[in-house]
Amino acid sequence: MVVAAPKTENRLTTQIAAIAADTTTIRSLDWDRDRFDIEFGLQNGTTYNSYLIRGEKVALVDTSHAKFRQLYLDALRGLIDPAEIDYIVISHTEPDHSGLVKDVLALAPQATVVGAKVALNFLEDLVHQPFERLQVKSGETLDLGNGHVLEFVNAPNLHWPDTIFTFDAKTGILYTCDAFGAHFCKEDTFDEDLEALSPDFRFYYECLMAPNARSVLSAMKRMDKLEGINTIATGHGPLIHHHLEELTGRYRRWSNEKSESETLVAVFYVSDYGYSDRISQAVAHGITKTGVAVEMIDLRSADAHEVNELVGRAKGVLIGMPPSSGRGAKETQAALSTILAAVSDKQMFGLFESYGGDDEPIDTLQTKLQDLELKPAFDPIRIKDTPSEATYQLCEETGVDVGQSLAQAKKIKKLKSLDADLQKALGRISSGLYIITAQKGELSSAMLASWISQASFKPLGFTVAVAKDRAIESLMQVGDTFVLNILEEGNHLDLMKHFLKRFAPGADRFAGVRTRPATNGSPILADALAYLECKVTSRMELSDHWLVYCAVDDGKVSKDEALTAVHHRKVGNYY
Repeated sequence: MVVAAPKTENRLTTQIAAIAADTTTIRSLDWDRDRFDIEFGLQNGTTYNSYLIRGEKVALVDTSHAKFRQLYLDALRGLIDPAEIDYIVISHTEPDHSGLVKDVLALAPQATVVGAKVALNFLEDLVHQPFERLQVKSGETLDLGNGHVLEFVNAPNLHWPDTIFTFDAKTGILYTCDAFGAHFCKEDTFDEDLEALSPDFRFYYECLMAPNARSVLSAMKRMDKLEGINTIATGHGPLIHHHLEELTGRYRRWSNEKSESETLVAVFYVSDYGYSDRISQAVAHGITKTGVAVEMIDLRSADAHEVNELVGRAKGVLIGMPPSSGRGAKETQAALSTILAAVSDKQMFGLFESYGGDDEPIDTLQTKLQDLELKPAFDPIRIKDTPSEATYQLCEETGVDVGQSLAQAKKIKKLKSLDADLQKALGRISSGLYIITAQKGELSSAMLASWISQASFKPLGFTVAVAKDRAIESLMQVGDTFVLNILEEGNHLDLMKHFLKRFAPGADRFAGVRTRPATNGSPILADALAYLECKVTSRMELSDHWLVYCAVDDGKVSKDEALTAVHHRKVGNYY
């Protein structure tokens, strides 16, 4: 059953579907959402999934985003009298899943809220009223009757510190909230179309789960002890049932690859304070693009032993400024003291403001870390307004810079390992010179490219290899558009030198370059020999690059007799 909202700027609908015995989902479908909390672009909207389990007692697992308030509550009341709800299970308190808890409690004041200790503490600031509560730990159970015994599994940092999974052995359903999800909006309740889902499933993992790869593996070890899982009920996107083994296998493989890195950066933040979670996630995403591992810890719920152990393993320590007073300030101050006691002069550090209204002074902590002879990884990120797309781009590019600087020694060692004759032979593969330019909303980027080859006639299309740690990679997801600028032999050096420069995070890559907008909005370089307007239609992952296939929509040559600039390399194992 699908219920439509009144016509608004964005299409919002709800879907109600039975998914197992005594179990129903209410899926809130946000068809046109094109960004998730600004920092991550979406191609296919998203969903917010909630679940109702009826035994002798009734449990509601998660709610929905506040934008669905009336739609969701109407759907819930259409299924059950809220006075019959006995438990509200909170997988985690991020507002897109718990944004309507207060509204549900207004309809069901008798309900007991079930969650991890941290979640229940966080929820107090969301609800601002007394409520019945039941704190649960990993391995504990809640018997709803009629065979529905819920078992809880701790899964902290996926991707908030308060996350728990819930398993109903009778139906074989594991409720995982953010883990194994995808920002992928379709009416299909389950994962029927693996090919369509795969790009968004991977992109979601890279943005939200890759910075917590070790936590993913820890949670999956606990999952392995549960018998009979046949469905994963996610918080976003389709439920995983048809391709359960394949998709969980991907999570395990990707997380093993991420966690195997010998180089690690510790990122400390406060999940429910200001924009600390979003900013730290963007920085961490940039780091993981370089192959450097990240572990994120919430300062407010951090265990002193865990902090000390993590800092001891890390090559870099990045800190989102916590609140200087108020609830939780005592805990964050204790965690900061532990960090300062554990760091060494062989590490680099970086600081960023959280824009929570009461941030700990950034200069004071900067001075303390410099006095301990740590090397600054970047100038402190000072945020004076609500973070914008440009802010998050700055944070991601800062993370890429941190990761690249830490991975440099390993990269040089790898370059030297290839046989000299093979290096020279591979270098004889020549290629043209191109500049890719992209614009999406406030975000823009560019890169010099040479690994480009026409790949099809119908449609007209080509492939381009994009290194995983390139800033522009985030603007070349499936569905994104860009311009391929083809450089002219004898008139390419100035453009080549400009785009070969190392740009500071957030810098304008087009400053001083003549451009005009293409039909798709991306910049066309005025001094290019020709240009092609393109759209990404698929991507294939390679070890250190993405192979991106693009369809050509339009193009033009400025000089019929001129030739494309050609790049000849001496060796083939680096640019």
